[in-house]
Amino acid sequence: MISLRRTAISYLLILIFLCLLPVFIKSYYLLHVFILTFIYIIATSSLRLIATSGQISLGHAGFMSIGAYTAAILAKELGWSPWLTLPLGGLSTMIVAMIVGYPFSRLRLIYFSMVSLFFGIGILAVNQVFDYYTGGFSGMMLIPPLLGSSKLPYYYFFLGLTLLCLIFMVRFETCRIGLTIKAIAQSHTVASSVGINEAAYRILILSIGCFFAGIAGAGYAHYTLVLTHGTFNLLASINLVIYMLVGGINRFIGPVIGTAVLMILPELFRDLKEYVPFVFSGIMLLVLFVMPDGLAGLPGQIKYWISTHRKKG
Repeated sequence: MISLRRTAISYLLILIFLCLLPVFIKSYYLLHVFILTFIYIIATSSLRLIATSGQISLGHAGFMSIGAYTAAILAKELGWSPWLTLPLGGLSTMIVAMIVGYPFSRLRLIYFSMVSLFFGIGILAVNQVFDYYTGGFSGMMLIPPLLGSSKLPYYYFFLGLTLLCLIFMVRFETCRIGLTIKAIAQSHTVASSVGINEAAYRILILSIGCFFAGIAGAGYAHYTLVLTHGTFNLLASINLVIYMLVGGINRFIGPVIGTAVLMILPELFRDLKEYVPFVFSGIMLLVLFVMPDGLAGLPGQIKYWISTHRKKG
């Protein structure tokens, strides 16, 4: 009970800090970095939500692009309000995920990852085929904005949107359906033997995870107002996986920590920007060999090291 209260107080203090942060940040560029961090926290957390079923999507940025281009095309070509196209971006991505997930619901582990990778690459090809709407390699510009040109309203909007999405995802993960999905990840044969429809649950978690990926993509489109061919490429998908693994795939807060650290930290050392890939590689190796639970498990790891050292002493 005391531990739960401390956790709640810690999250509350972090939220208060984030609400007050723009008061102390005078740089619009840093506000821009924080806004992008909020967007990618939603995307990375949605990737982890899918991973609770034992599947890892290597083409998750492709699902983001579906939401982004759907929202951008509806707003730009049809003149629909961005407040309407934002949820429609998530809904369209969810529908596509259900359609794609149905024939591949029996695939597991590396086979599912490879199919998701090919899907992400295929989405890029589809964008080129419909270049009249998407802009192709030239990109899509002049997308209607969500809140105007000031960074401050976007900061608080995406902070609230991120908080709302995280609350829904953590509630879903801890409800009966979420626990059933985790049971399937532990042993799909045992789950099937007691009457659990494994395929249906896999499609469900993929659809819900992709809904939030679509929301993140649509939010990105209406914030940056520009979509390019490389925005949601293979590297973007790999970065999402890195954020998740570095933060800690076994903890809900892991993707939040991993995304925040790996997106904000390089901006604090912009003069060393060319060394960022090496820094990412070093952090990944450090996490894999020293911190199996990622950065989210670092406090517990430190306690373990201290207790082990005391026993030896």
